[in-house]
Amino acid sequence: MLIRWSLAVLIGLLAGVWTAQRPGDPALLPAASSETAIVVHLLDNGFHTDLAVPRAALATGDDALARAVRALPPGDWVRIGWGDSVFYVEQGAISGRLPDGARAFFKPGGNPSVVMLDPDPTDPALFSEAERATLRLSPQGFAALRARVAASLRLDEGGQAVVSAQRDGDDAVFYASGETFWVGHLCNHWTAEVLNAGGLSMPMARSLTSGAVMRAARQAEQSAAELDLNDAGD
Repeated sequence: MLIRWSLAVLIGLLAGVWTAQRPGDPALLPAASSETAIVVHLLDNGFHTDLAVPRAALATGDDALARAVRALPPGDWVRIGWGDSVFYVEQGAISGRLPDGARAFFKPGGNPSVVMLDPDPTDPALFSEAERATLRLSPQGFAALRARVAASLRLDEGGQAVVSAQRDGDDAVFYASGETFWVGHLCNHWTAEVLNAGGLSMPMARSLTSGAVMRAARQAEQSAAELDLNDAGD
């Protein structure tokens, strides 16, 4: 009887963790009529999520993130991602990288990680709706999102972001991160944390998958659109 009760409690706790949402901060979201809202796009390639943000907004200030962004090659948008310092950087057929993927997921103690900053001249709004969610953040919400990205960077003694890797023929720069990568904290978990910092409610445990992050972002997008319609009808 005790074993059954314990199993039921454990299953209930796991279900609660899996379905729980980390609430956002509505105060960080823009008013429907706001003309100062900053547009941020969430991009999904089927298993990994990146953020695409306006370069000008990301480069504001004089912290390590701003200096890193200003040093990038040209591009009005910057894609931001996070991942394992080896698996995320390397390219090639996934079939040949499965052993390294298993290492990145399950190595005890986790793995070093990197923040990707990739300048892009292409407007993310041109991506298909299946690959993109578009979000409007208040200046305060964007500042909080930006601060979460900046907090991921590992800095040298001079306060500069540390370049970890670059790829031949690729403008993306991978900067060392102070966070660790493992199955309990994957790339999509990180993206969810960044969006949550910006004011969005996010399903942290279910953010294991890119689809869960996209669904939460689209829900925020839909809720904002409904507020716009309600305000227009008043």
